[in-house]
Amino acid sequence: MKERLYNIPINDAVNAGSECPLCYIERSIEQDMMDFVLGSGSSYMESDVRDKTDRAGFCREHFKKMYDYGNTLGNAWIMKTHMKRMIDESNKAFDAYSPKAYGVTSILKKSEAKGANSVTDWVRSRQNSCYICDGFKEHYDRYLKTFFDMYASDEDFKSRVLKGRGFCLPHFADMLEYAGAHLKESRQKEFADEMIPIMKAEMEKLYGDVSWLIEKFDYRNKDADWGDSKEALQNCMQRLKGGFPADPPYTAKK
Repeated sequence: MKERLYNIPINDAVNAGSECPLCYIERSIEQDMMDFVLGSGSSYMESDVRDKTDRAGFCREHFKKMYDYGNTLGNAWIMKTHMKRMIDESNKAFDAYSPKAYGVTSILKKSEAKGANSVTDWVRSRQNSCYICDGFKEHYDRYLKTFFDMYASDEDFKSRVLKGRGFCLPHFADMLEYAGAHLKESRQKEFADEMIPIMKAEMEKLYGDVSWLIEKFDYRNKDADWGDSKEALQNCMQRLKGGFPADPPYTAKK
């Protein structure tokens, strides 16, 4: 099958043999975007780029990754203009604030309804806005479509997927949701029938790995083979929530 724009990263992700190919793609896009925004190309000095980052802002996770990335000057330029926009927006929200009872019984059970109050609505809308997250979401549907197209038409690709570890739970849920919206029921069933046993087996394997990790702390097992238990914690975390918890911070290239 001829590789096209989205085929190449999907093939690379499946060939990497990681806990989840979509996590692999997500990380690659995230790192590319951080290089673009903060790297040596000085995109942060371009007014059109900074206008986009100002409008979208960044989530808490990506602010932390940008800080770890380095480039204090680049981060400062981005933060300066973004803070100016945030001051303007927050002043409007502050000035429009008025007390309102809207049925929240606990701060841990936040109302999702709009119209809580001007400040709460504005802050929550900003928490869900991120330039880097949006960059991945912009292409996500296309990656899912390409994956299923390749899975259906490329036997070698399908074989490699079925020999892999499956996917993290969040990305697998996305795949089943996409399949439900875009694929015929027969194709949905085929994919689920082939992948769900892999997902079940990997969950059981990870449970065994983390259980053996605990047993390795018993002095009686000090000479026993670790198996795959040394990576059990990060693999379990990734399987349940996605991402690469054991990754060191991604930093600017020197």
